[in-house]
Amino acid sequence: MTDETSRMTSHRPYLLRALVEWINDNGMTPHILVDAGLPNVQVPPSAVKDGRVVLNIAERAVVRLQIDNDGVSFTARFGGVSYPVQVPMAAVLAVYARETGQGMALPDDIHGASEPPGDDTPPPPRPGGSDDSAGGKRPHLRVVK
Repeated sequence: MTDETSRMTSHRPYLLRALVEWINDNGMTPHILVDAGLPNVQVPPSAVKDGRVVLNIAERAVVRLQIDNDGVSFTARFGGVSYPVQVPMAAVLAVYARETGQGMALPDDIHGASEPPGDDTPPPPRPGGSDDSAGGKRPHLRVVK
């Protein structure tokens, strides 16, 4: 990894803004899935289920929507009560259109992009062989709701 790569900012806010714009351009309603258990997440506790909350961030549903490199903030009504919402970018797990479910889970930052450097050693070899494609298990995806 070069020095220039390690100095790049997080790509997550750019992806989030682009996907919200895409959803809006298609006349859909953008929602974000948030990990409410992370530090500095400010959402109404009554909206949290299983440590997560889905937030409607459509312009017609919120006031003063701001999506910057640090996070998402706005004011919205929950149960008829106005509430300031603050979500750090690290807590935004996914963005999707309510009507179709189309969108994406936001990937983790690339090592070195606005994260402290860590251990650069490769992961230990997997038990039962060094290459899954050569003899065994196929990769799989799991849908998390």
